[in-house]
Amino acid sequence: MISKRRTAIMESLMKLLDEHPLNKITVRDIVEDCGINRNTFYYHFEDISAVIEAVIREEVDRIMEDYRDISSMEECFEAALRLGHDHRNAIYNIYNSSNRDFLERRLMEICRYVSSQFVDRSAEGRDIRPLDRDIIIHSYQCEFFGYIIDWLNSGMDAGAEARFKRLCELRAGSTAAMLERSQIQ
Repeated sequence: MISKRRTAIMESLMKLLDEHPLNKITVRDIVEDCGINRNTFYYHFEDISAVIEAVIREEVDRIMEDYRDISSMEECFEAALRLGHDHRNAIYNIYNSSNRDFLERRLMEICRYVSSQFVDRSAEGRDIRPLDRDIIIHSYQCEFFGYIIDWLNSGMDAGAEARFKRLCELRAGSTAAMLERSQIQ
């Protein structure tokens, strides 16, 4: 019962964020939308920011679970953008709110995870230097994060995905080359 109410609160907030900026949503709006009382809301969450953090954590965990086996840069980017695709208006409204820092930290976490998955998959069968592995992963993590932030700053422009796909085509083989140079001889 408790988890159903907690989930209902989180779903209501996301629904409301799809329709309104965060600064226009109140606890009253959330409890009315999901049919609970204020005490129930405060039993589960301290405030709306805590709901946002819970939603983002849950979504990040789900994305990382769904992308355990990444074999291309395109898949990395797809995974990193998935949060924005699944809840476009809500994410945009969170990004333009005081909760931006939390969202950015979780996006960086997704970017680190998918970059690690991609590099480790690409390095299978190779004995690469640990420091080089970390440098390559960090480079991709920052690149993906930068593209996502740029995408958010542009109002989630649809053309960003096509440009990133083209970048992946232009970079074909570069990961293998970096891993080749990082092999322990």
